[in-house]
Amino acid sequence: KRSKRNNSAVLSTPRSSSAVSNKWQHSLYIFISIIMPSYRNVALAMFLTLHGALGFGLRTSSLASSSASLRRTMSKATTTAIYSTAEATESEKKTPIKNEEAYNKVKMEDIVSLCKRRGIIFPSSEIYNGFAGFFDYGPLGSELKKNVKDNFWRHFVQRREDVVGIDSSIIHNPTTWQSSGHLDGFSDPMVDCKETKLRYRADQLFCAPVTVEECGTTVGFVCVLEANDEDMVKAAKKQAKKLLKESDRKGQAIQPFAFKDLTQVSEEEMGQIPSPGSGKPTLTMPRDFNLMFQTNVGAMQDGSSVAYLRPETAQGIFINYKNVIGTSRQKLPFGIAQIGKAFRNEITPRNFIFRSREFEQMEIEYFIPPGDDVWQPFHEKWIADSKAFLEKVGLREDLMGYDIHEGDGLAHYARACTDITFKFPFGEQELMGIAARGNFDLTSHTEGSGKTLDYFDEETKEKFIPHVIEPSLGVDRLIL
Repeated sequence: KRSKRNNSAVLSTPRSSSAVSNKWQHSLYIFISIIMPSYRNVALAMFLTLHGALGFGLRTSSLASSSASLRRTMSKATTTAIYSTAEATESEKKTPIKNEEAYNKVKMEDIVSLCKRRGIIFPSSEIYNGFAGFFDYGPLGSELKKNVKDNFWRHFVQRREDVVGIDSSIIHNPTTWQSSGHLDGFSDPMVDCKETKLRYRADQLFCAPVTVEECGTTVGFVCVLEANDEDMVKAAKKQAKKLLKESDRKGQAIQPFAFKDLTQVSEEEMGQIPSPGSGKPTLTMPRDFNLMFQTNVGAMQDGSSVAYLRPETAQGIFINYKNVIGTSRQKLPFGIAQIGKAFRNEITPRNFIFRSREFEQMEIEYFIPPGDDVWQPFHEKWIADSKAFLEKVGLREDLMGYDIHEGDGLAHYARACTDITFKFPFGEQELMGIAARGNFDLTSHTEGSGKTLDYFDEETKEKFIPHVIEPSLGVDRLIL
């Protein structure tokens, strides 16, 4: 409470400490009014209470007037600046020029280097000089990988009523692999270099005779690793040049290379084909090499404890078929999806994450009624749906193609198989496979387990073992 004397002193003081105080109040009020307009009334009430309504009231109108004037000036300047910036940006905006040839020029070395620099993919155990065929996903890579899997799951499982999901264990009862045929037939053709002790997949080594065009004489063979056509021809020409020089035919023209992989060569031809490791004909004939990783389960390490890391996720779906159909109440046709790790002891892991020893699969086993006239429409539909999904996640249509397996290219149990291919920097390779597997898997597990894995159709009152359409896609290949 103030006396009239105190109020009179405030009113009568022309320029003193109170004048300085009022100047400070003026500045602070304008600051609060402009920077924090929502607190303007609070600020005004605070100053009126602290310094007296009468004394501060003499300057309230001038403060408000000055504040309003300053706000209008600043608002006008800000609006002008924003408008000018937007207008300038719009006028300077240019249409980006597409470089259609950019993708054709990219090299795998550039991709590997970029992935490491940006924290996408690292070589596994790098501080111990790495471990061939294994990779670790970094901060950006792990997010990218999760997004890819989430997209697949949302597209094929959550948005469909005819597909359900499971997550099976990595290690199954070893009899699973005996019944599925993996123990006897899950292998790749392998050749050894007797000098360097290096091993190669025979179907990834390509040879061709070097034949002089003028006289038709064959002076030897070249042998190159699988790559895109341009790189293979370049490597073959380098070897051919050396062969011509050694046979005193330097500079002579040669016929175009007719490449074939080492699974198609005779023993006589193998004696002339140089090894990529030694440069001399030191390769063995192809032999089968089982790709499954073996381990032991339990404290004892004998024949009874042997188990295997799964080489594919499909068998985990087949051995759970009865459980799923009994709990989900699905009716044919329906599918079971799974995303999970798989392991293959690749002879020569190469091309970064395209062919590694630990990878992740996204697979669906779609069960359909039997019959020669039934599976084809389902197979064609899944090919179309798979292609649409790949385009949806951002793959260019002009970089994709189809590879239809026929004859010896088909598995013995498959009725049909179509691969959706992609033009990678190292050549056009399989990205996603859609196979019509028949009823081979369920029949094999029925025989191996002694449990019936048939389906009862309530409408026709028939029992039968369903056939399967299998879309299979590698997470790592899709990321690449």
